[in-house]
Amino acid sequence: MTARTTRTARAARTGPTTPPTAPAAPVRTDIVLLAVAIAGISLSAPLTATIAAPALAIAFWRNAMAVGALTPLALVRHRAELRGIGRRALLLSVAAGVLLAVHFAVWLPSLRMTSVASSTALVTTTPIWTTFLLRLGGHRRPALVWAGTALAFLGVVILTGVDFAVSPRALAGDALALAGGIAAAGYVLLGAEVRRTVGTVAYTYVLYATTTVLLLGTCLVSGAPLGGYSGATWLKLALLTVTAQLLGHSLINRVVKGLGPSVTSTAILLETPGAALIAALWLHQLPPAAAYPALLVILAGLALVIRGDRAAG
Repeated sequence: MTARTTRTARAARTGPTTPPTAPAAPVRTDIVLLAVAIAGISLSAPLTATIAAPALAIAFWRNAMAVGALTPLALVRHRAELRGIGRRALLLSVAAGVLLAVHFAVWLPSLRMTSVASSTALVTTTPIWTTFLLRLGGHRRPALVWAGTALAFLGVVILTGVDFAVSPRALAGDALALAGGIAAAGYVLLGAEVRRTVGTVAYTYVLYATTTVLLLGTCLVSGAPLGGYSGATWLKLALLTVTAQLLGHSLINRVVKGLGPSVTSTAILLETPGAALIAALWLHQLPPAAAYPALLVILAGLALVIRGDRAAG
């Protein structure tokens, strides 16, 4: 009897083999990349606070510089992928770019109209809107996802100590920050849909290019100066692009395909305590006493969202 016949007979006796369990390595890789992304976007607020330029101009340049950095990669190594983007995926990518531009255009000015605490708390309602929009789209989310989202947002409220003001200017700033959170939720959801069929570089390139064009128009209409800055300001803009944009948003675009929009948007809440800790190390601004328990609460909420999302998947 040949070795092949022997193996066949043994398989017949023992029955069909159980298919191998899918490796957890891709998920672990996505979680590591998400941690890097959170570290990148956590630098955004402390670094932006030191840049002597209008908020809209900062938003424009961080996207424009990112487009410049991605152009050689997108047009040389990913040209075929760019050409192969279908009409639907292209339209969704452009729509995501519109929402990202809206997010920047309304949130950054809100920081100068209302308190930073109120603006931060309202813009970080993103995971709540993400879960709500998924529900409207017919995707029923488990109770653990809702509970984890609420718990993580509670951690942000603990840290910021929301102090809503009632002046017309402050209320307008609050409304802009809330709109920024809703726009970010739409951006994450559209990105997750596009990334099902389109690679990270191609999607991100179209996304940032769209955002750049829209923010350029916004700056020109509003009269925000786009030049005349010092060398130190340009250096900080470049650093912001590398950290918050290329390592931050670009890696978020990378992992949203594997981790899903609920987990990704909830994890973005870690930007708030992350920014506080970075400001303490870099700007020597001691974080509030609530930073550490708030971080634990956000992590606990994120763990619930991940568990609920995995159970639903």
